[in-house]
Amino acid sequence: MSDIIHLLPDSVANQIAAGEVIQRPASVIKELVENAIDADAQHIHVLVTDAGKTGIQVIDDGKGMSETDARLSFERHATSKIREAADLFALRTMGFRGEALASIAAVAQVELKTRTGSEELGTKLVIAGSKVES
Repeated sequence: MSDIIHLLPDSVANQIAAGEVIQRPASVIKELVENAIDADAQHIHVLVTDAGKTGIQVIDDGKGMSETDARLSFERHATSKIREAADLFALRTMGFRGEALASIAAVAQVELKTRTGSEELGTKLVIAGSKVES
């Protein structure tokens, strides 16, 4: 009898995870607004097109991210909130699992523009199907 158990490709695993995190456009808005709040945003603007099916845009004045952090933020289980298991018992933020952006990018085209306050130029990433396009 041949082996029948195999590992799923990352693209399929990400889409399965997306179904757990992103159930409808409102889930995307919730995750992105929570990220903005965790980034200490004072102002958050949400623009929705076609009930979220065509577009969701969240603009905030949070801390921003470096280019490296922007790229890492789309990896599964990448988070700034936990370094070790004990950190799970001291969370004071909304999101911590590091799955939201990876899940959103698995099922949608995402454009991220970010800049930290100390940088003059920022970073723009375009991701679709979990793959960085530019």
